[in-house]
Amino acid sequence: MPFGMRSMKKPEFNGAFLNHGALDKAMSEIPEGLRYTPEHEWLRVEGDLVAIGITDHAQDALTDIVYIELPSEGDTMDDMGEFAVVESVKSASPIFAPLAGEIVAVNDALEDQPELMNSDPYGDGWIVRMRLNDMSAMDGLMDAAAYAAMIGE
Repeated sequence: MPFGMRSMKKPEFNGAFLNHGALDKAMSEIPEGLRYTPEHEWLRVEGDLVAIGITDHAQDALTDIVYIELPSEGDTMDDMGEFAVVESVKSASPIFAPLAGEIVAVNDALEDQPELMNSDPYGDGWIVRMRLNDMSAMDGLMDAAAYAAMIGE
């Protein structure tokens, strides 16, 4: 699919996020203590909530993020339900809820500063906080070592 075209169906992991021309770049930051998805999202447990964002690897592949379409607080998501669209200078990419639950907080700062996803993907660049229907479902996600192996680092 050419850059700039939106695909609204759930992607199969086919390396679409990967910047294959940048194989000689520095390794991605992959913090321990988070969970990761094949779609290049991270999840951090914060009490009875999880914060969700895109990984350093994903933001690097997307390049300069210029816009994000955010969900609303109170939205409920099924596993792999689309909750946001991130637009960069290269493409527009849907972001999927890795697990089912309710969105309880949205990072409104991203409306004016979407580049926070580039500069601080694991901190100020978080996208949503969710209350999961089943916290034990986190056990099925990758740890840092498994994610690093998946992306070849």
